[in-house]
Amino acid sequence: MAMAKDNKYLTEYRLWATDPYFIAYHAELAAIADDPAEIRERFYKEPDFGTAGIRGVMEAGLNRINIPLVRKVSTAIARYVNSMGSARAKQGIVIGYDSRNNSLEFAREAAAVFAGHGIRTYIHKAISPVPLLSYSVRTLGTAMGVMITASHNPKQYNGYKVYGPDGAQLSPEDSVEISRRMSRIADFRKLRPYDFDALIAGGNIEYCPDSVVDNFFKTVRALLSENVAEHSGTAGLKVVYTALHGAGARFVPEILKEIGVGRVYPVKSQMAPDGNFPTVPVPNPESPDAYRKALAIARRTGADLIIATDPDSDRTGACVRNRHGEYELLTGNEIGEILLLRRIELNKKPRPFAVSTLVSTRLAEKICSGKGIKYVDVLTGFKFIGEQIKLLEEQGDGHFIFGFEESYGFLAGSYCRDKDAVASCMLLCEAAAFYKQRGLTLIDALEEIYSEFGAQHEIQTSLQLEGESGAVEMQCLLTAVRALGPDILPGDRPVYYMDLLNNKRWKRTSKGGYRVYEEKEFPISDVLYYSYVDFWFCLRPSGTEPKIKIYFGCNGASRTEAASNAEELKNRVMAQIRAL
Repeated sequence: MAMAKDNKYLTEYRLWATDPYFIAYHAELAAIADDPAEIRERFYKEPDFGTAGIRGVMEAGLNRINIPLVRKVSTAIARYVNSMGSARAKQGIVIGYDSRNNSLEFAREAAAVFAGHGIRTYIHKAISPVPLLSYSVRTLGTAMGVMITASHNPKQYNGYKVYGPDGAQLSPEDSVEISRRMSRIADFRKLRPYDFDALIAGGNIEYCPDSVVDNFFKTVRALLSENVAEHSGTAGLKVVYTALHGAGARFVPEILKEIGVGRVYPVKSQMAPDGNFPTVPVPNPESPDAYRKALAIARRTGADLIIATDPDSDRTGACVRNRHGEYELLTGNEIGEILLLRRIELNKKPRPFAVSTLVSTRLAEKICSGKGIKYVDVLTGFKFIGEQIKLLEEQGDGHFIFGFEESYGFLAGSYCRDKDAVASCMLLCEAAAFYKQRGLTLIDALEEIYSEFGAQHEIQTSLQLEGESGAVEMQCLLTAVRALGPDILPGDRPVYYMDLLNNKRWKRTSKGGYRVYEEKEFPISDVLYYSYVDFWFCLRPSGTEPKIKIYFGCNGASRTEAASNAEELKNRVMAQIRAL
C-alpha cells in the first residue's frame, strides 16, 4: 500500500518534471531531483478546497499554488456555474486580486478559463481590497466572485477565495460541489489554456466598470454623517497610516481626507504595492513588527493613532498613544469593542443587531445586552457573519449594524459581506476623534467600557504542524483532547463545553455531572470549546494554515488583571496539551 502511494507521488513528479505541458516548471523541479522529502511534500496530495478556497506556497507541484492549479480550480467553478443553467453563466463572475506576487497572473488565468467556458467575466483593472470584490459581486449581480489573495500570510503564499452571489465567502454546500468537480479532473493536461488578451480584445472579458469602484467608496463614506468633522472633531486628529505594501493605499488615505482628518502621515516606504513585502517580516497588522516604521513617524509627529491594513485590505490593526505618550497595540477584540459601542451609539436603524464569533471576546454580547441590541454568535469565519446578515435582514428580523472577529476583521454595513479595512480605518479615526474631544484616548475608552461591562482580555497561540506528518499529528492531538472530556484542566471543571465535530454540547449539573443540552446551535465543525465561570478557551484547526489555534479569554477586576489572568490560563492549558 505504501509502495503504491510512493509510486503515485513519484509518477506525478516525473510527469511535471518532463511533460511539455509543465515546461515552465521543469527547471524548478530538476533542482529538487535529489531531495525525496521535498518531492513528497510537493506531490503527496492536492490542496483541499474549502469554504475559504485554497491557500498555499507558490511553487511547482500538486500541493502548491501555481497556474495549473488555478486552471483546475477555475475549470471546476466554471463547470459548476454552467451546470446551474445559462442564466447563471450570463450573470457571470467578477475577479479581484491584491498586490502579492503572481496575483495578477492568477487572476488573468481564472478570467480566461471562465470566459473560455462561455461565462460572462469581469476583472478589476487594478489591485483591489477584498471588500471591493464582495461589493462588486453584489452590485453587478454576479453568480460568483473570485479574489486572488493570501491575506496576511508571508510573501511565498497566495490563495484563491471564492464568493457566492450574496458577496459572502462560499457556502459549505457550494464548496463541496466545486471540490467534487475538481476531483474528477485527473489529468491537468486535458485542461486547455485560454488566451486572456484575445478574450478581452473580443469582449469576452470585461473590466469592472469604474462606477462600481466609485460607488464602493461613496457607500463606505456614507457610514458616517457628512458633518463628521464637526461632531467628532476629526480635524484635530493626527494619524499615521501604513498599507503594508497592499491594496489599502488606493483607498484609505482618500477616505481619511474625506472625513476631515487633520493630518495623515503615510509610511511612504510601505505605500507602494510590492509582493515581496520588503520592509516587514510578514504583512500582518496583528504583528508588532509591522509597526516599526510607523512608530518612528508617530513618535516624531505626536500622532494620536497608527492604523495598518494587510495586503488585501480586509484586516485592520491599530496602535494608540496612551496618556504617557507611549503607543499600545490594540487587539482585534479591543478594536471590535470600541467600534461596536460607537456603531450602537450612532445607530438610527430600527431593530439593530450585531454579530461576532465564538472565539472572539464574550464582552460583545454583554455590550449588546446592556444597550438593548440583539447579538448573534457564530463560528469562526466571516462567511458565517455574512450568512447571518443575509438571514436576518432578508427575513425582516433586523438591521445589521456591526460584525467582527478577533483576527482584526470588522464590518459596519451590509453593502459587502466580508471584512472591510477601508471602512474600519475610517471608523477608528472617527472613534479616536470623538474620544479626543472628551480629553480621552482609545485606551481610556476601553477602560470606560470595562468599567461599565466588566474587564475581559483575550489572547491566542498556535501549534504549527507543517506537512503530511503535521496533519496526522494535528488529528491525533485533537482526538486526545476530546478523550479528556471536561477534565482538561486539573482542579477546574467547565460550566459547559462543546465538541462541535460530534455536534454535542454538555452542561454541568448541580450534582457535578454533565448532560447534553441544545442551548446554542452551530454547524458541525472541528471545534472544542470550554466555558468556566471567569474564563474560557477554545481549540480549532486553522482553515487556511497548517496549525491548531487555541484561544483564551479571562475576566478580571481591571484590564491589567484580566490580561494577567489570560496569560496564566494560556500557560496552564498549554502545559496540559503538551503533556498529551
